[in-house]
Order: sequence, then C-alpha cells, then structure tokens
Amino acid sequence: MGVTTLAPNSADDPLTYRPVALVDLLDRVLATGVVITGDITLAIADIDLVRVSLRALIASVGALAPPEAEATP
Repeated sequence: MGVTTLAPNSADDPLTYRPVALVDLLDRVLATGVVITGDITLAIADIDLVRVSLRALIASVGALAPPEAEATP
C-alpha cells in the first residue's frame, strides 16, 4: 500500500508530518465525505465556446443516510 504524508505528527509542531496509510485516508474520506469541484472551458482565440462546471460527491452510503429511529414496542 502507498503511504502519504498528510497528517500532523504532534500538536507541538503542526508543520511536521507523519506517514498515513492510503487505506486510512480512504476510510476517513468515505466516513465523512468529500466534494470535488472543477470547471472546464473550451476556448479558441480567447473566445469561450463551451464551459462545463463539475461537482462530485464521494462518500459511503452510511455517511449520507440519516440514522434510523429505534422502534419502540
């Protein structure tokens, strides 16, 4: 598995980083969700012809579903 350096190592120095496993990063993203946005513009001779705005939500179903109410007998 790949290892990235995204999380701070200690509260004393927020600029130092420790390795984070890719699977841990993916687990956190799916648990909370992330939105990716972008814009694409097709232009010829500085004339905008086509503009596309993109938005994608990446999350697990459990993170998006509201908690179920407990049934009372």
